[in-house]
Amino acid sequence: MELGLYTFADVDPNAANKGLEAKRRVDELLEEIQLADEAGLDVFGLGEHHRPDYMASSPATILAAAAVKTKNIRLTSAVSVLSSDDPVRVFQQFATVDLLSGGRVEMMAGRGSFIESFPLFGYELDDYDILFAEKLQLLMEIRENEVVTWQGETRKPIQGRGVYPRPLQDPLPLWIAVGGTPQSVARAGALGLPLALAIIGGEPHRFAPLFDLYRQSAARTGADAASLKTSINVHGFVHETDQSAADIFYEPQAVVMNRIGRERGWGPTNRAHFDASRGPKGALFVGSPETVAEKIIAHHALFKNDRFLLQMAIGPMPHKEIMKGIELFGSKVAPIVRKALTPPKAGA
Repeated sequence: MELGLYTFADVDPNAANKGLEAKRRVDELLEEIQLADEAGLDVFGLGEHHRPDYMASSPATILAAAAVKTKNIRLTSAVSVLSSDDPVRVFQQFATVDLLSGGRVEMMAGRGSFIESFPLFGYELDDYDILFAEKLQLLMEIRENEVVTWQGETRKPIQGRGVYPRPLQDPLPLWIAVGGTPQSVARAGALGLPLALAIIGGEPHRFAPLFDLYRQSAARTGADAASLKTSINVHGFVHETDQSAADIFYEPQAVVMNRIGRERGWGPTNRAHFDASRGPKGALFVGSPETVAEKIIAHHALFKNDRFLLQMAIGPMPHKEIMKGIELFGSKVAPIVRKALTPPKAGA
């Protein structure tokens, strides 16, 4: 199973000098990606948002910088908000980063967890479903064919036009990211695309039927089983002890969840809720290397997932603590997980 990290590149939305704040975060982010590579992690993902509390509105640009600073780690969006973007440009940008990285880039397409990009780029929320469906169809067509002929309802047709550059990887890897909507899960399976499932609340075992639905949908359409990779994307943090991990991570995570909660009508979080969520059945992966590794292994038994991505850099998390968490994730958690999930050699 691949192990990695993802982030939305959180910044202080109340910073007086937003340019200086963004510069601070992008510099720290590149250090974090570089350390994740050096620590032997497999994947680093960067989400796209268009809000004052997140810096990364253009993940491909930042991943291009990371591509020339790293050697082995795979780099992916997490996610690209395809509904409000141009699939031609998304492909061109990630194909370019793929060339810069020597073939280590992926695209993770999703609807996005916020809606700010729709009015920003001139789209109607009433077209939410058709925009994603058609743009995903076009992106898949571009992946498969150098010269594209395509027609839909949401943009003018493309008649026999080439899309360049072509990536080193053929086809350029494309994942679908979902937040738990069964229709989206079924569509990913029917299309034979890898599926990333975000689990940031509740009890993770309740999401297991979604992976069953995904595989059933793929089987009904005859999708290639080899292409049906799955990932769970969660919040969490690794530190030297369970207590220190919880004490460091609680406040930054609460700041973010309460801010989003006020927008969406959720009740406020508290330490008791947080502590319950980091228990064996909760959605938070927070604790010592041993605790986090055990929880990853237990959930792999439940989901049979091919990838696990952890969001540690959330809210006002101190950079030094993120770096410490990355080092422990790579040097302590990953070896435990890999040893537990590596099948014994024949005859051993």
